[in-house]
Amino acid sequence: MGNLYTSTTFMEHNSHPDYKYEMDAPTHEHDGINPSCGDDITLQLRVKDGKIEDAGFIGTGCAISQASASLMIDLVKGRTVEDARRLIGLYFDMIKGKITPEQLDDLEDVAALQGIAHVPARVKCAVLAWHTLEEALDGEGKI
Repeated sequence: MGNLYTSTTFMEHNSHPDYKYEMDAPTHEHDGINPSCGDDITLQLRVKDGKIEDAGFIGTGCAISQASASLMIDLVKGRTVEDARRLIGLYFDMIKGKITPEQLDDLEDVAALQGIAHVPARVKCAVLAWHTLEEALDGEGKI
């Protein structure tokens, strides 16, 4: 993983995730679990007029799953659902090692997780929140 654990952005989101809290009045809530290691999150969103107004998560897991969830919310909060879906696709492309430098720029601080692509055992940790967001937006988590 190289520099992931020395990345200031990654470590800040792991040690002090800005969005790790239970929300009041979410419009969407969806649970995600990584059965291979036990990481679990409950993602909550408030979507209004096609825009993600607020988001938060609760749960437990390794540094990668928790930091990934916090970084993801930081990226998609305030964006349209359509743009969030585009970013989810870019994130999955990054994890697969199939992203251009220009596309990587769109992921902002989330790009700190790019090295996960080289550590297959940790990929499930890194994508847990993103799959949970995708499923929540697909209506599986609509309250």
